[in-house]
Amino acid sequence: MKTFTLDLWDGFNYTGAGKDGFRPTLDCYILKSDTPRPAVMVLPGSGYVQCSPREAEALAIGFNAEGYHAFVLWYSCAPRRHPVPLLDCARAFTLIRSHAAEWVLNPGKLGIMGFSAGGHLALSASVFYNRDFASGPGIDPAFSRPDAAMLCYPVVSSGEYAHRGSFDALLGSEPAPALLELASLEKQVHNKMPPVFIWHTWADDAVPVENSIFLAAALKKVNIPFELHIFPEGKHGLSLANSETYNNDPEFINPQAAQWFSLCINWLNKRFGC
Repeated sequence: MKTFTLDLWDGFNYTGAGKDGFRPTLDCYILKSDTPRPAVMVLPGSGYVQCSPREAEALAIGFNAEGYHAFVLWYSCAPRRHPVPLLDCARAFTLIRSHAAEWVLNPGKLGIMGFSAGGHLALSASVFYNRDFASGPGIDPAFSRPDAAMLCYPVVSSGEYAHRGSFDALLGSEPAPALLELASLEKQVHNKMPPVFIWHTWADDAVPVENSIFLAAALKKVNIPFELHIFPEGKHGLSLANSETYNNDPEFINPQAAQWFSLCINWLNKRFGC
């Protein structure tokens, strides 16, 4: 395996450039291979304020162990706002697929996984890939659509059950009603988006489980295949829910919820014919 980090917008204009000097980056975990492998790009969460390390490298290594190339996108967060994070996603997919031959990667088997607000971004990339606001220099719209979406305790709805802090960070504290409606992704699903894997816990007191339930109901209406798992216990932000990601806090260890990763791998392997 070789690992390296790329400046996402090297050679192109980064619309989120500011005085803090932040640059979105893509961590690459490329397996040695003679035949093209599938891949997953991971989007950590943390309310569009930052990207949580607990939902990053451990997931990439987990996918590597299952035979997948893996990537972690350190995307734009506040004070940068919509659509800057979405442009980061589209640029990352363009970058990954344009290196498919070099990295021995199957460009038709590229999934996206997001946690919490990263789940909102992963779902946004899955529904808005062909919209004008998701394109620009450095982005090939033909490369922007994920082939599968995996959402972990995702932020979805901007309504009654919203994680309000995520939308404040992404849209501002007083967004236009039309923009807030656009960001309520259970209302934006359509029949050309990829299949979806979702997991959540009933006990999540930060991002209510209704976010995933509403999304599943919306996916059913447009006939998009999905798999939904709701575990009875577990706080928000479990990540792998095991000793790999517990960060010295025993509340982040939950053996029942930790089953989500193997369930996800089985689902993805079936989707990708692995």
